[in-house]
Parts: sequence; C-alpha cells; structure tokens
Amino acid sequence: MSRTDKTRPRWVQLADVPMVTCVPRHDHRFGPCTLPARVTPDGAARDGRCRWDATASNWFRRYDNDGYREWSHIKRAERRRSRHQARRELRARVD
Repeated sequence: MSRTDKTRPRWVQLADVPMVTCVPRHDHRFGPCTLPARVTPDGAARDGRCRWDATASNWFRRYDNDGYREWSHIKRAERRRSRHQARRELRARVD
C-alpha cells in the first residue's frame, strides 16, 4: 500500500470497489431508506441512518492493522538485539 493511501478520505477508500471495499448498512428506524446509489461523503456518514460501511476485510486491511505493526516492531527489536550480540561475540573473539 502506498503512503498516500492512508491519507485519502474514508469515503474515497470505500468507493474504490463498491461491494468489495464497502457494503450497504440499512437502518430504517428513523424513516425510509436514505442510502445513496453511489458512495459519497454524505453516504459514508455514521449518524444512525442507511449508509455505506467498510467490509470486514477492508476494515482490517485499512484501519485495524495496528497489531501487525506492533508485531513488526517487536520482531525488529529482537533481530537488532541478535545482531548486536553477534557483533559483540565477534569482537571478543578477534581481540
């Protein structure tokens, strides 16, 4: 994913591939269906009415991948410690 992907507005990310990146969520408690035919900034609003919402896979891929980032940082630190330990052992062996 490019760096510019995460800076795009949420509704633009949802509009990429309708019915893959987003699905309609219906809420008819407050009157008739207000779901727009296309994903628009107003159609992605979360104010208790029919709206376009992210699919589970899109949500994980775009918004909820902090666990992956955390694991990546943990493993990176582990590899760094391992490299430093190997360098210390090599220096001790040479001297």
